[in-house]
Amino acid sequence: MTDLERTERYRTRMQRKKEVIDAAIARADREQGLLLIHTGNGKGKSSSAFGMIARALGHGMRVGVAQFIKGRSDTGEEAFFRAQSNVIWHVLGEGFTWDTQNLQRDTETAQRGWMIVQEMLRDPTLNLIVLDELTYPIKFGWLDLTVVLSDIKNRPIMQHVVITGRGAPDALCEAADTVTEMIDIKHAFRAGIQAQKGIDL
Repeated sequence: MTDLERTERYRTRMQRKKEVIDAAIARADREQGLLLIHTGNGKGKSSSAFGMIARALGHGMRVGVAQFIKGRSDTGEEAFFRAQSNVIWHVLGEGFTWDTQNLQRDTETAQRGWMIVQEMLRDPTLNLIVLDELTYPIKFGWLDLTVVLSDIKNRPIMQHVVITGRGAPDALCEAADTVTEMIDIKHAFRAGIQAQKGIDL
């Protein structure tokens, strides 16, 4: 095949691709608040959600963050985003379940946290809400999934919600508009490497 033939073949292939993409874009004619799920055993679920916060802030949007499970307040993302005027940040957990080891306290902590989230879900001035590690309180039975789904369903029509955490239940995934599963192929921690600032913290 000559260079000219290869160039023409590439141009024809890209032209067909553009037609398909343009048609798909034309069919997407609705605007609405989205429910997105970032789940799976791989690293990057929360980091992806925090990237969406940066994107939202770039558009002048207001963002709310509610972190379940995690009890620490020394992460890089929190240090950065708390300094932004358009971000409301709540650390609602007391640490990982293997640290607390108290079912009643963990349940009460999660339910108090959900009351804060309910207020956020009723606030039409919040354009994006990130519910970090929400799958765990649902999985452990600390929060009622039907209540969670109802509250999310009844939020302001243009409010976006991102939920992160492993093992997202089927009902949550079915209610979502977009579901992404992170796959764990290799992780430095298993080689004895500590969590690194700027990468993991």
